[in-house]
This record gives sequence, C-alpha cells and structure tokens, in this order.
Amino acid sequence: MGGKAIETLVGAVVVVVAIGFFIFAYNKSDVARVNGYTVTGSFASVGSLKPGADVRLSGIKIGSVQDMRLDPQYFQAIVSMSIDDDVKLPDDTSASISADGLLGGSYISLQPGFSDVDLADGGEITITQGAVDIMDLISRALFGGVSQSGDTGG
Repeated sequence: MGGKAIETLVGAVVVVVAIGFFIFAYNKSDVARVNGYTVTGSFASVGSLKPGADVRLSGIKIGSVQDMRLDPQYFQAIVSMSIDDDVKLPDDTSASISADGLLGGSYISLQPGFSDVDLADGGEITITQGAVDIMDLISRALFGGVSQSGDTGG
C-alpha cells in the first residue's frame, strides 16, 4: 500500500511541475495578444497569416493580428491589428506580411513613415504589401519563369 501512495505522490509532483513549466513558457514566449488601439490594412494576399500572429516594428512585437475578413467588393483581405497603446504610428506607416524563416509562421512587419499625424484608433494603413509565395519564387528560379499554362511565348 505504501508503494502506491509514493507513486501517486510522485505523479502529482510531475503534473504540478509540468503545469508550472507551461505557465512559465507561455509568459516568456510573448504569445499573448496585445490590447491597445485597432488599425486595419488591406492586403492582396495574406498567405499563412493567422489571427494571433505578431505585428512587429524593427523586429519587436508591438501588436497582434485580431481578425481577418474578405472585402466582398474589392476581394482584398482586411486585417485588423491591435497595437500597443505606448506605440504611436504615423499615418503613412506601411505594412508587409513576412515569413519567420522558411518554415516559420507569418507576421506583419510595420515600417513607420515621416508624417506628424498619428494613426488613431480605427485608422487604416493604406500602404501594404501582401505575402510572397515562396513556392512560386522557387519554381521561377528553377524553371526560369515558365508560366504554369505551359505557354513558352514562342
């Protein structure tokens, strides 16, 4: 009977340590969503961008992607981002969707402009660049820009 009690106690300690590790890892990984003011941007392609993805300025996380929807009139992806209240972005800020390495996830990279007017809550980033399709770039490099339809132009 004493052996089973010890096994149960060791199992409970392992579970508590594992929970503590996950809480520590979550807090240190900076995956929590940022609460702040909301801005939007229209992109031709979002690639593998997902809600919760980082919004970075100079490589530092300053926000997170809140929501994505399709504009039915212009067929653009409208991305809503929450930006930290301490970061004031000029209204001529540009946004591009970048990949975090070859196999990493996507994030939004912001480049501030030079305007004296800041983006307000509900503002729109009008200068955007959509995601680059890595497989398309690789196929163009390998096959010399041959179109997918097989037309070689000659």
